[in-house]
Amino acid sequence: MIFTIFKKELKDTLRDKRTLMMMLVIPILIFPIILNVFVSISSSFSEDAATKEINIGFVGTPDNYLLKQIESIPENLGEKKIIIYSDSSALKRDVKSDSLQVGMFTSVSFNDNLTQKKPAEVIVYHNVTSVGMEQRGRVYVDIVKDIALQERYLDMDLKESELTPIVSEYSNVASNKEMIGKLAGGILPYIFIAFGFLGCMYPAIDLFTGEKERGTIETLLTTPVARWQILFGKMGVVVSSGLLAASAALFGLFLSIEVLDIVENEELLSVIHGILNLKFVLLMFGLLFPLTVFFAGIMIPVAVYAKSFKEAQSIITPINLVVVLPAMVGFFPGIELTPLTASIPVVNIVLATKELIAGTLEFWLLGISFAVMIAIAVIAVFISFKRFDKESNIVI
Repeated sequence: MIFTIFKKELKDTLRDKRTLMMMLVIPILIFPIILNVFVSISSSFSEDAATKEINIGFVGTPDNYLLKQIESIPENLGEKKIIIYSDSSALKRDVKSDSLQVGMFTSVSFNDNLTQKKPAEVIVYHNVTSVGMEQRGRVYVDIVKDIALQERYLDMDLKESELTPIVSEYSNVASNKEMIGKLAGGILPYIFIAFGFLGCMYPAIDLFTGEKERGTIETLLTTPVARWQILFGKMGVVVSSGLLAASAALFGLFLSIEVLDIVENEELLSVIHGILNLKFVLLMFGLLFPLTVFFAGIMIPVAVYAKSFKEAQSIITPINLVVVLPAMVGFFPGIELTPLTASIPVVNIVLATKELIAGTLEFWLLGISFAVMIAIAVIAVFISFKRFDKESNIVI
């Protein structure tokens, strides 16, 4: 009987274009659109910052060593135009207004300090809101610094190796898979949780509040079917809709990677292929299932209580923020899955997914996370049943 009600409600839900948009179309398209826009904008800014002509303001004498060396740097590092200033105030003002992208100030004793083999100071002004300009300024100064250093070695008849007592090398022992999981793995569960919630919302409102508005709930309740069976049949559709929306988001991610060739690095692509395997998908949906049941369990009492679609939507939408905000913990580095965090709903799903992507998930912590989500899902279902069983909430 539950399955019969489930099929009936599923057919009605799939006829609703608005629900289909939230369950399928938007989740499938959102990943390709977001990734395309992000990659395009990021690449455009990086290329523009690295190659565009920049104005370099300079305060110093025309025979300044730094000025002459920068003028001699080849244009393959990017075109440049050097403008001489008489004081640093005007220089800083123009850097702030972006008339200059980089400003350099040296004292009148700059050349003398170099000649006397003393440190010669340069102040480099930049606007941090101008993407890539600080890096361009650093490159120019570092090139001149290396030239001056080599000249000193020659003048003093020294070898660079004789002045380097310690050679340090830093080796990263984390795999690419682990780095992706720890540094960028938070966005994946965040997207799935957000779309899982939205995928549940419209069917939950339509199957309960919508039936009250249409006057069909009374007819359904007169059938010789236990009320809990009706609830479970409807809840099955709500849960399925949430999981379908999360699946569509996963398919959108796969589409972005495989079809649109957004990831061009072959090594990174092979790592992503290693992550998106059958084991990962099954474990992830094992975590998402009780979470989606929990979502359905907190939406259905609201949908049963509300007198209109608009009222239900206005109440559930703020709940979306309360539920999805904990998912942002995945963006913060250093927060790991521990017995404490595994006991916090939503947070445990995000951190467990990060560990799953990184390949460092401990299954006893996964067990705690799963048990916690099952417990709150059962509580949510019980609350839904109590609300649905109350006559005053069913009939307008």
